[in-house]
Parts: sequence; structure tokens; C-alpha cells
Amino acid sequence: MMKQVAVFFVVALGVAGVSANGRQPQLSFDGGIGVIPVSGVVAPANPDGTFPNVTRNIVRGVNPSGQNWRIADLRVSIFEDGRIRVRGRGLLLAGGNNIGFNANLSVFATLICEPTAPFFEHSTNPAGVPLEFDGDFRIDDVLGSAPGACASPVLLIRSTSGTWLAAGILRGDDDN
Repeated sequence: MMKQVAVFFVVALGVAGVSANGRQPQLSFDGGIGVIPVSGVVAPANPDGTFPNVTRNIVRGVNPSGQNWRIADLRVSIFEDGRIRVRGRGLLLAGGNNIGFNANLSVFATLICEPTAPFFEHSTNPAGVPLEFDGDFRIDDVLGSAPGACASPVLLIRSTSGTWLAAGILRGDDDN
């Protein structure tokens, strides 16, 4: 009986701790998509082999990186008060002579809620956090402004130059 009471007390404390300190995130992203800088090419090519009508992969007013990037995993929780927790793994170049490397970049996160312009960027510190050698990174910060209601959320991982390298995949309410 004493053992059951002790277990109940520990479980009750754990639940109380989660309720007091760990509110559920307002938004969650689970998984990521690396950037492909070009989203379309209209043929024919010029005689020199270049394509005059290239469509850049601009997402909600944010320009893409000049090179392809890949990300192995991305998990993001954003809370009502603007706190954000980002865990990224394997953000690395996916093309060019430095394929498989991190390009010595630092990254920050941006949430954009509007589906059409004008767009308002809710970002972490734009000085960013450095990518580890293997492309892993962590961001524990507060967005420059709390997003409030977010009708059409897009989360971008950006280099300190401002270009985007990866995007988060929004986690649905029914996901576990």
C-alpha cells in the first residue's frame, strides 16, 4: 500500500510539473524539406545552354539559397508566448563541390503565418546558431514577436544571409 501511495505521489507530481511548466505547443513541425533553389524552368534554352526563364523557389518573400540543401530531421515546437524549440539534424549541402558539408553556416528560424503578401516574419535571433560539422543544430529562443493565430504556418530554417535552406513539415492535430 505504501508503495502504491509513493507511485501515485510521483506520478501526480510529474503531471503537475507538466501542467505548470510544459504547456502544449501552439504549433509543431515534424520533419523537414531541403531547399531546391529553382522551382521551374521554361524551355527552350539559349544557344549558350542557359535558361532565360528560371523561376526561383521563393517562399513567402524569402529567397532560396543558391545551392541545394538537405535535412535529415527537423522538429519544432512553438508556444503561444513566442518561445520556440528547434532540433535539426543533418542540414548539409546537397550539391556542388562542397556536397555533404555544412558550409560553415549559422542558422535561425522564421515563422510566417500569412498565405499571401504582405508577409510578417516572426524570427529567432538572426545572428543564428552555428551548424555542427554533421549539420546538426539546436535553437532555444523566443520569436521576435509572438505569432498569435497562425492561419497558414510556414517555418523556414535560414542562413544568416537571410536565404532559406530548409522548411518544416507542419504536424497535424491528430498526430501523436
